Amino acid sequence: MGYVGNKQNEGFSSIPAKQDLTGASGTTLTLSHAVSSPEAIDLYINNVRQEPTEAYSAAGTTVTLTGSVVATDDIYVVYNSLALQTSVPPDGSITSAKLDPNLVLGGGSFLGDSGGGTADIFRVHEAELNTDVTVVANTNALCAGPLTLATGVTVTVNGNLVIA
Repeated sequence: MGYVGNKQNEGFSSIPAKQDLTGASGTTLTLSHAVSSPEAIDLYINNVRQEPTEAYSAAGTTVTLTGSVVATDDIYVVYNSLALQTSVPPDGSITSAKLDPNLVLGGGSFLGDSGGGTADIFRVHEAELNTDVTVVANTNALCAGPLTLATGVTVTVNGNLVIA
């Protein structure tokens, strides 16, 4: 069956079957799977569906009840959705293979195959600078000119700047 969107790198995770919490007592319940909101589960106490946010709140693996349950109550949860995890790649872990070959950084581009197919020779960029720029100390900057500064733009040079 076809679908619209990016191809998934990993398989889909399935929503678990209902979780039986019979035997719990007090005002909190512990879920086996994290959820992001009370609406992510259907909570049943003695086969009566409880109203999210009115009868309970849920975040992570904790359900907090507005009332109290006893160990003889028949309690179960049906999962509607699970909390999603996001991850941030470690610094320096993204390689050029993961970048779009048409990615444009800084408004410029590169032209002219160097012969080996691994690099380009010419850096092409705009001829007018439209944003303030600071070349910080102990750094070098190079710009191919002629260069025109737009009205109100400031260039601060604390390091080294060469306009060729």
